Amino acid sequence: MLTAPDFPETPFTPAMLRGIGISRKALEVAVHNRDVRRVLRGVYVRACAPDTVESRVAAARLVTSEHSVICDRTAAWIHGIDVFAWHETEVLPAIESYVLRHHASSRRDGVAGGSRDLLECDVMEVGGVRVTTPARTAVDLACKLSARDGLAALEAFMREFGITHMDLRRLLVRYFRRRGVRQARPLVAMADPRSESSGESWTRYEILTHGLPAPEPQHWIEVDGIPTFRLDLAYPRHRIAVEYDGQEFHSSDSDREHDRRRRAWLRQHGWIVIVVDRDSFTASEVDAWIRELREALRSRTYRPR
Repeated sequence: MLTAPDFPETPFTPAMLRGIGISRKALEVAVHNRDVRRVLRGVYVRACAPDTVESRVAAARLVTSEHSVICDRTAAWIHGIDVFAWHETEVLPAIESYVLRHHASSRRDGVAGGSRDLLECDVMEVGGVRVTTPARTAVDLACKLSARDGLAALEAFMREFGITHMDLRRLLVRYFRRRGVRQARPLVAMADPRSESSGESWTRYEILTHGLPAPEPQHWIEVDGIPTFRLDLAYPRHRIAVEYDGQEFHSSDSDREHDRRRRAWLRQHGWIVIVVDRDSFTASEVDAWIRELREALRSRTYRPR
């Protein structure tokens, strides 16, 4: 039976394996046994290989043309921003690779795209792969994804690459009449790089689009003059906190116990705490916690007699 060391140390394709005598069946078994993982459609790495920008670029280089430009979600992935939907980690989407207008697009299996108008300033090279710049990728995604996910993408790129609102607005000027630009404009206006996760971005999007005041991201509460508790989203003057519980940092028993004690302290000291998670974004669930937040804000608003 083949083991992980029998596979190349760098990203590889099934065709590369056939060249060293490893069959497609052996690859499928290795994936099933979790010795190998798929990182792009048609590209694999050893399961123990670190996930870095360099490894992502090496993977993309295997299945894209040197004359094409990687765009949209695949470009975000190469830049280290993962905007793929949760279910897509099982059946990976096609690589989004485009060529400049009037050039022949790729017909390779697993590569989606066509032609796109790109200026020289929109494209950079990462490890030998041509990819849209972080700012260009962010605005493209704000046009192309759902509004909630588009905001999360914008905020992630702003946070990780220091992109400013002015940078984004300059790009939007060129997007006149492009599909999705009417969605992107308000998303750029509401984007805040202080949001630290997609879940926080989704939560703030729902708050703002339901007409409620903008909460303050990453608000610190001081105890005896020492910053002690950091809230995802807060209305400090109203003592209202909105917390997003993602799986990464809120799934273990110790995480849950820490959250319980922390929120008990907040409530004992006069805070209203509203908690949302990944399941809180269906229409009915959003209505429920938005109603709770609206009522909390009203209850803390001074009304003269």
